[in-house]
Amino acid sequence: MISFQYTARNSKTGELVKSVVEANNEKGVATILQAQGLSPLVIKKISSGSSTFKFFNKVRAKDRVLFARQLATLINAGLPLVQALRSVSDQTTSKPLKAILSKIISNVESGQTFSSSLSNFPNVFNQIFVNLVAAGETSGTLDQALERIAIQQEKDADISSKIRGAMTYPIIVLVVMIAIVIFMLVKVLPQVQLLYASFPGASLPIETRLLLGLSSIMTKFWWIVILLLIGLIIFINFFRKTRSGRIFFDTLKIKLPPINVLFVKLYMARFARTAATLVSAGVPLLQVLEISSKNVVNVLVSQAINKAGEKVKGGTSLGEALTGDPYFLPLVPNMIKIGEQSGAMESMLDKAASYYENEVDQAIKNISSIIEPIMMVLLGIMALVIVAAVLLPIYSLAGSGAISSAGG
Repeated sequence: MISFQYTARNSKTGELVKSVVEANNEKGVATILQAQGLSPLVIKKISSGSSTFKFFNKVRAKDRVLFARQLATLINAGLPLVQALRSVSDQTTSKPLKAILSKIISNVESGQTFSSSLSNFPNVFNQIFVNLVAAGETSGTLDQALERIAIQQEKDADISSKIRGAMTYPIIVLVVMIAIVIFMLVKVLPQVQLLYASFPGASLPIETRLLLGLSSIMTKFWWIVILLLIGLIIFINFFRKTRSGRIFFDTLKIKLPPINVLFVKLYMARFARTAATLVSAGVPLLQVLEISSKNVVNVLVSQAINKAGEKVKGGTSLGEALTGDPYFLPLVPNMIKIGEQSGAMESMLDKAASYYENEVDQAIKNISSIIEPIMMVLLGIMALVIVAAVLLPIYSLAGSGAISSAGG
C-alpha cells in the first residue's frame, strides 16, 4: 500500500478536508474518498508502503485485538474518543500501529468520523472492523462494537494460528525428505557409479541408472534447476492472484480430501461468526452478506453468499436462500431458519459459529494424526528407493563374483 496526501471537498458541507490515506494507486484513493462523500481535488503520493521492511511494518492481528479492547475500555469509562485514541497510541508497542493511530487522530480532530478514518487503512482495518465501528457510532454503542470486533478477530486469528501450527510438522518433514534425497543424489550415488566403472562389463540396475541421470542433471545443471524452481514459484504466485488461479486453489481446498473437511468447516465458522457479529451490531442484512462474502476468503463460497443475497433482495428468507447450496453445510441454513422464526438470528449464528469452530479444532487434530503416518510412509518409501539404488548394484557385483575376482 502507498500513502497519499489529499485535499478534498465535502459534498454536503462544501468545506475542504486535508488528510492522508493508504491505497494501491490514485484511483483507489478517489474511490475511498467518494465513498466518504468527499470530492478529491488534489491527490499526491508521499511515501511507498512497499519498502524492504514491509513485513516488519505489518500490524499484527493481536495488536488490532488489543487496540480494540483498550479503546472499548477507555470509551466505556467515559473518555472522549480523541483522548482515548491518544492513550491507546501511547500504550501500544507496535510502531506501525502507532504511526497509523497518529494519522487517525489527526483525521478525527479535523472532523472525520472514526469509521471513515479507519477506512483510510484497508490493509489494517477490514470492512468488518469499519462497519462495526460505523454501527457503534450511529447507535452510540461504540464501546460494545469495539468489544465485538475484538472477540471476532481473536477467534479468527486463533483458528488461523491453529491451521498454521498443524501445517508446521509436515512442512518440516518434507524439507528434511528433500534434503536427504538431494544429498543421496549428489554425494552417494556418484560413488556407486565410480565403483561400477572399475568393473568392466558390469551393468547398473535400471532404477540406479535413472537416479544417476537425475544426479547428473542436478550436479551439472544445478543453476538451471534453481532457475526452474524460482520460475515455478513466481508462476504459482502470479497464477494464485488471478481469478482463474483463485478459483483453482479454492476448489482444491473444498474438494481435495482430507483438507476439504477442514476448510469447508472453516468457511462455515467464518461466515457464521462474521454474520453474528454484524447482525448484533445492527448492520442491515444485505450489507452483512456483502461483508461476510469477502471475509470467508474463498471465491466459490463468496459466490454462494452473493447468490443468496440476490435471492434475499427478491424477498426470499436467508435460510431458504442458502438451503441446498453445495458449498454450505445444512446446519447453517437450518440454524438461520430457526433464528428467523424465533427472532434470535444473532444467537443462532453465534451457536453455529461456536459449533464449527469446535469442529475445525477437531478436524485439525484428525488431519494432523493422518498426515503424520502418511509423511513417515513417504519418507520410508523414498529412503527405500534410494537405499535400493545404492545397495542393489553392490549385491549384484557380489553375486556375480566381480568383487572377489577383483580382490584376487
